[in-house]
Amino acid sequence: MDQRTRPTPRLAPLPADHTPELRDQFETARKRMGFIPNSVLIMQRVPQMVDAFTKMTVAIWNPQGKVDLKLKRLISHVASRSAGCRYCMAHTADGAARQGVEQRKLDAVWDYRTSPLFNDAERAALDVAVAAGCVPNAVTDEMFMDLRRHWNDEQVVEIVGVIAMFGFLNRWNDTFATPLEDEPLEYGEKHLASQGWDAGKHLR
Repeated sequence: MDQRTRPTPRLAPLPADHTPELRDQFETARKRMGFIPNSVLIMQRVPQMVDAFTKMTVAIWNPQGKVDLKLKRLISHVASRSAGCRYCMAHTADGAARQGVEQRKLDAVWDYRTSPLFNDAERAALDVAVAAGCVPNAVTDEMFMDLRRHWNDEQVVEIVGVIAMFGFLNRWNDTFATPLEDEPLEYGEKHLASQGWDAGKHLR
């Protein structure tokens, strides 16, 4: 890890052993991500929130879902970038790579409308993700109709569920200036910096 000075965070992540009753929830996060995210270590001050968030996370990333997990990772990334959350941008891109999304597809994600690496169904989902990440929400009836041309109702709910969960996370992490963990920070600096990304207030 680099030796850059990291200021005191707005609300410090607490140690993972601070709330013993959340051990199972933290283990779920560790298995999925390889580490316990600082966003949840901050959240544990209200254990019921961590429990509810973990349940939603398990549902969103259910491998038995009807939408491919790799696409869900890309959806979470473009929605977070549209919202401007640098913490979530690094997390979602790193998560997409860990999920097995090819680096060339990740690099091309902001050219998804023209890149041959994306099909029409993916483009429809990513269009909605970009528009839904904006404030105010910019999803149009036409975008939603296009989404439904490619995806059934259950799949649409899964897609919007990913976007909505990251709407929560974007605001959570931007407000707390959640410090980035080493793994997503390193990924962001290696793969996202050329696109104008930097850790900003999340380098703590």
